[in-house]
Amino acid sequence: MAQQGKIEAGSGTLTQRLGDNLRKAIAAGQFPPGSKLPSEAQLSEAHGVSRTVVREAIAALRADRLVEARQGAGVFVLQPVEAPPPPLRLGTIDPARVSSMIELLELRTAVEVEAAGLAALRRSPAQEEVIHERHFAVMACLEAGQSTTEADFALHLAIAEATNNPRFREFLAMIGRNVIPRAALRDEDREDDQTAYLRLIDAEHSEIVDAISAGDEERAREAMRRHLRGSQSRYRALLREQRQPVR
Repeated sequence: MAQQGKIEAGSGTLTQRLGDNLRKAIAAGQFPPGSKLPSEAQLSEAHGVSRTVVREAIAALRADRLVEARQGAGVFVLQPVEAPPPPLRLGTIDPARVSSMIELLELRTAVEVEAAGLAALRRSPAQEEVIHERHFAVMACLEAGQSTTEADFALHLAIAEATNNPRFREFLAMIGRNVIPRAALRDEDREDDQTAYLRLIDAEHSEIVDAISAGDEERAREAMRRHLRGSQSRYRALLREQRQPVR
């Protein structure tokens, strides 16, 4: 087995840091395509982390199509794929402008409501596991007081992946992480306001994940619609505030 080391302190969760370590090892050729990664127990001992952390890190590698799990055999490194396309540039979309974010959210709603329904119908057990792990990662970031943007985006990608129609995931990947609204929409928002907002988002995510896990197509669609329309409502409220005349 390639030389491993304990995860050093740094930015990001243990899961993120372990995932980064494994990505670097794969890129450096320590685990060439077709090779088998060390077992969950071996990685846990080598890096000084729990098996839960190992499972979450492996799930992230699977979602990025770096490895695949073969039942009864282990986790194997895949052949590298072409670099993902750069984020899609949609006309004059400007993430700094509230109206542009509303436009993106409307576009996401049109696509992701259907994606949630299809995921409820078509997800495999492995894909369902990844969705739960991604949801847990969002909650872990929230509990640690860290940015949830990356984890939030990864959850939505996992749901798109579970449609088993690659176009849904490609669509989100092309738009990029700007599809995730900022937690703090106003400079004057207090920290507890931002935390309350993130807690609300987490509750909405829970409803989506639970419906997909239950195989409830219509409830999954409605939960995703409620989630994205809630974000639209918050941005529209901010837009109204910005248009108030200065007195």
